[in-house]
Amino acid sequence: MNLSIIVPVFNEEESLPHLEEWIARVMDDHDFVYEVLMIDDGSSDDSWSVIKSLRRKNKNIRGIKFRRNYGKSAALNIAFEHAKGDVVITMDADLQDSPEEIPALYNMIVNENYDLVSGWKKKRHDPLSKTIPSKFFNKVTRLISGIELNDFNCGLKAYRKEVVKSVEVYGEMHRYIPVMAKWSGFNKIGEKVVQHQERKFGYSKFGAGRLVTGFLDLLSITFVGKFGKRPMHFLGTLGTIAFMIGFVILAVLSINKLFREGYGMTERPLFFFGILSLIIGTQLFVTGFLAELVSRTSPNRNHYVIEKKMGIEKSLIEEDINVDV
Repeated sequence: MNLSIIVPVFNEEESLPHLEEWIARVMDDHDFVYEVLMIDDGSSDDSWSVIKSLRRKNKNIRGIKFRRNYGKSAALNIAFEHAKGDVVITMDADLQDSPEEIPALYNMIVNENYDLVSGWKKKRHDPLSKTIPSKFFNKVTRLISGIELNDFNCGLKAYRKEVVKSVEVYGEMHRYIPVMAKWSGFNKIGEKVVQHQERKFGYSKFGAGRLVTGFLDLLSITFVGKFGKRPMHFLGTLGTIAFMIGFVILAVLSINKLFREGYGMTERPLFFFGILSLIIGTQLFVTGFLAELVSRTSPNRNHYVIEKKMGIEKSLIEEDINVDV
């Protein structure tokens, strides 16, 4: 199969029929063998009913419905697990991403040997309340990750199949998949200028709360990428430094106490700082040790309760799922 097109869906019942027609037209024009994975992220409208009707019309449509809203990262993670195509395309369901871009993105993966290609909406049709924070986070992410992309948060991306099978997406980390791909060893990451369409239906799901969670996720993925397999190297080093600082301070104070008559060691603020450094150093070291144990034994953190599946093979957790054929 050439392509898996992944479309996270949250309350987009009006957009979906137009998107399916648009995708089908582009796929037929280029003779692609493809599938479209539509992940209903707990929509409160009739999005799932629309997906079922599209499935009856086009057997290339496959669907998964979450029982509640988990977020875009959860939708992508589940879709990545089920994707079959050699190249995986992600795009939003709101018609702001153009399927006309797919053949060029596919070509960059297959013929130019990119591992990941991110779209860059150079000319945007979003309000300043969305574009200004986006520019800020893109700049910070470039500085921290060393990846020269202008638009990390663009929903339109293309991946080599091996990339999506190697990353684990959770929280709000979908915008940092290029960073996770780099930490997984996929270093050929490119960018392509893509069209940004104006929203025709519904409303933007972007909220102010994502500014904080996005930044925290960036710090988290940076730490996990560098030290996830060896947390003791980070926490243990900090703990050792803090412990040694405290030890040296208390040693110097103790020597002065022994050889200087009337020296009030416990009356000095430095004494309490030394004790604090010893305590913090010990805590960091022990935390690093425990983190090493957790990193070696922790189960898969991604567990999402799926209400229904459609066009998806049965699995070992089928008893929790209603299947629509």
